[in-house]
Amino acid sequence: MESQNPWDEYLSKYKIPILLSLVGGVLLIGGIISSGILQKTFVKSTQYPSVPSGQVPSLSKIKVDISGAVNNPGVYDLPLDSRVEDVIMAAGGVSEDANSEYLSKSINLAQKVTDGMKIYLPFVGEVGVVGGAGVAGSLKDKAIISLNQSSMTELESLPGVGPSTAQKIIDNRPYSSIEELLIKKSVSKAVYQKIKDQVSI
Repeated sequence: MESQNPWDEYLSKYKIPILLSLVGGVLLIGGIISSGILQKTFVKSTQYPSVPSGQVPSLSKIKVDISGAVNNPGVYDLPLDSRVEDVIMAAGGVSEDANSEYLSKSINLAQKVTDGMKIYLPFVGEVGVVGGAGVAGSLKDKAIISLNQSSMTELESLPGVGPSTAQKIIDNRPYSSIEELLIKKSVSKAVYQKIKDQVSI
């Protein structure tokens, strides 16, 4: 009679304990996975650092385009809290051929500037515009017509203003404020609403 293989004898003797051990190991691994311990550990190890709310870097510089009657027209990088006066100084100051009367009446040097702003300082015989923020090429700056100095033809270029209305505006000069267009009945309320942003005194 052949002698039994030692491994067969070992497996036969310890078959039940081995099977129980394997079943226990499978149950143990399943329990760990279902508890999420491995998942939490993996997620934690691969998490990227988050940026705390309220700590997003803020814009510290702005770009402003200034042209017209300044010594060095161009686009300038300026601090966030800059004013129109700061932009003019950065551009080398006002040139000698600037429309000084218009500047003194219509340009607010203390006005805060914003990123993408367009500023035009007029030469003698011109009027200018301080435009809102926008991309270069998309700004829709409107010419400012002087109620006290513009010709009849210039006044007629305003929306809703024909020859008779333009003549009324001229006849009622001088104006100390734009609102006097209504007080002196130079224009109707409807026309006033159309032109009030396109005129100055």
